[in-house]
Amino acid sequence: MQLDNLQTLQQFHIRQRLRMMVNQYEVRAVASDGTEGELLAFAQQKRLAFKEQVTIYTDDSKQQTLLGFKARQRIDLGATYDVTDAASNPIGLFRKDFAQSLLRSTWHVEQAGLPQVTGQERSLPVALLRRFVDSLSWLPYHFDFVAGGQTVFSVVKKWGLRDKYIVEVHNPQIDRRLVIAMAIALDALQAR
Repeated sequence: MQLDNLQTLQQFHIRQRLRMMVNQYEVRAVASDGTEGELLAFAQQKRLAFKEQVTIYTDDSKQQTLLGFKARQRIDLGATYDVTDAASNPIGLFRKDFAQSLLRSTWHVEQAGLPQVTGQERSLPVALLRRFVDSLSWLPYHFDFVAGGQTVFSVVKKWGLRDKYIVEVHNPQIDRRLVIAMAIALDALQAR
């Protein structure tokens, strides 16, 4: 998919593939009937890496990079992740707000020309259950990413055996590559 076409999307699906040594994610368009459509991107993250890095490709052949994100530090509870395009040019960044995340996971997303976007789990009761009752850590969660009182995008985890998310973009100015990176990070980095 061309970058211009990607930027027009208002909704897409992200699904985790089950693999032993890596986390893999498919990013798909939404078909006219609401089901998963065309493959937009494919992401892969090595597990147990000292410095988190995820590469997102145009498809699962992994021949062409679309974007990636990488932690600035090796170990940091409030790590900042730089999001770059295929040529390593900056797209934006995101970082976890460690203090806020003790009760309800909170992330900050930054893109040049836009105000800082803050994403937080929508439901405090679900956030607390997921943290303090280990057997309920699988509960679906919903994140709303807001700037100036307006929702910029949202990520909704659906019920199922595999992690599956529906991402809705409400602000046309946010770079969809940054949204894809943040949505994948919610799954790949959330338990850290």
